[in-house]
Amino acid sequence: MTNSVSAADIDDKALLQELVAWVEIETPSHDANAVNRLVDRVEGLAKSASLDVERLPGTLGLGDILTVRSPRAEGSNEKSVLVLAHFDTVHAHGVIAKQLPLKRDGDKLYGPGIYDMKSGALMALEALKIAVARGSRMPVDLVFVPDEEIGSLSSRAYMERLAASAGYTLVVEPARDGGKIVIARKGVAMYDVTIRGRASHAGTRPQDGRSAIRAAARLVLDLEALNDAERGITVSVGTIQGGTGRNTIPAECRMQVDVRVPDDKAAAEITARIEAMKPVDPDITFEITGQMNRPPFAQSADGVKLFDTAAEIAAKLGITLEGVVTGGGSDGNFTAALGVPTLDGLGADGAGAHTFDEHIFVSSLAPRTALLANLMMSLEPK
Repeated sequence: MTNSVSAADIDDKALLQELVAWVEIETPSHDANAVNRLVDRVEGLAKSASLDVERLPGTLGLGDILTVRSPRAEGSNEKSVLVLAHFDTVHAHGVIAKQLPLKRDGDKLYGPGIYDMKSGALMALEALKIAVARGSRMPVDLVFVPDEEIGSLSSRAYMERLAASAGYTLVVEPARDGGKIVIARKGVAMYDVTIRGRASHAGTRPQDGRSAIRAAARLVLDLEALNDAERGITVSVGTIQGGTGRNTIPAECRMQVDVRVPDDKAAAEITARIEAMKPVDPDITFEITGQMNRPPFAQSADGVKLFDTAAEIAAKLGITLEGVVTGGGSDGNFTAALGVPTLDGLGADGAGAHTFDEHIFVSSLAPRTALLANLMMSLEPK
């Protein structure tokens, strides 16, 4: 590959300065105005770099979707490199002032959303600017969505529409365990369950009641029995709430259920079993709502080739690239399920996603930005 980019070509001081500015704009998923403040900044940066920009107004009360594109001939129907990033974080307003201040400790830089995934989002923008300046073979569509952390409900259809004309997908979620990238992810299903019984006085008329909490306890055991470590299936009841008082047989109980499955076969089997669950007591009812939120992301044969290309590029940058399979979902699940070769975890190295220990390793920014730029420039049209 000619015009290859090295870590030394990256202005890491400027990159770091811009990253700090992004992190200082706190962007909880459900605050559209906050997310759009960052959209405004990035839209301005992209336009100043002479990149094409499309901004779609938010739906469902969420922030806008921003797509930054490499210039191309009008009417071009070439397949693109689709790059996926998100602006939203799990952290609430005020975290940066109290629990997770922006601070540097040696190679570690701490801050809310810095690892998941404002660093990766910024790296993707910088890589695109470099790839355009040096001449990429394929057009690139870089999509920033406002709602990945809450399931991409407002942005999934748009990403899937772009994936239909994409040759490859690169996802700049954070790297794992020392810089490993993600080659496959489990599918994710989310269920809300409401158990309804009948209230009565626990002391004087217990026989008249039908305990929703007792039925829920039995249901929890049935759900947890679906776990299968050998097959990579996990089912977890994450929250449970019920009852109105100590001396009342509880008439209602609610729970939230998280499901992770490795493939389509397991997804169909486990979701069918959950949705078919019935109470033992005819006076108890179950209301089970939910579905697969993200389909399984299995590594395809073309995905293996894409990884091999990335590993070869990484080796020239002094990076030994390793692939891992993870239980967490991302927007890469959507594109992989549509048959688009997908690589994930191409963002910064670090740790502590979704915690008050969230940080990146500053030394990973430049080489991994160079890796992204070289990938964008080297992928062959399909």
